[in-house]
Amino acid sequence: MSAFQTVTPSQLDRAAFVAAFGGIYEHSAWVAERAFDEGQPLPDSVDALHQRLAAQVARASQAEQLALIQAHPDLAGRAALAGELTAASSGEQAGAGLDQCTPDELARFTRHNEAYRAKFGFPFIMAVKGSNRHLILAAFEERLPNTPEQEFQRALAEIDRIALFRLQTL
Repeated sequence: MSAFQTVTPSQLDRAAFVAAFGGIYEHSAWVAERAFDEGQPLPDSVDALHQRLAAQVARASQAEQLALIQAHPDLAGRAALAGELTAASSGEQAGAGLDQCTPDELARFTRHNEAYRAKFGFPFIMAVKGSNRHLILAAFEERLPNTPEQEFQRALAEIDRIALFRLQTL
């Protein structure tokens, strides 16, 4: 039996699989495409499918991984304020209370987002499920002293956590 409520991955053709799982990794349908192309059988459990998807990211080139990181929006950033996030990102950020920031908190997010991008060249990534805006702001301050390589690897790990959370919501 499938662990998913509405889809059974092993029963899907490529187009349907990519349609169902192409958004698990933000704006990066290539992850689902490669997972499908890896061959049959496709796993029907959340954990096994997550492992297969995450393996595609791990095997990707550094340029592909950087593009995946850069596909993510800033937390409480301009896209969020303008209502331009994907449904998944919007829900995740709202779940962490980022849609309820005070003007001072928004200013802090803006400063942290800008400082982080200036230092690392990509957005701050954090799987915010189960978190709140205070913990996220603290995480910015904790991670800003890290090296670019540490943050690159941390971003990929956070993206994999986000993907797992998204799969679990299916």
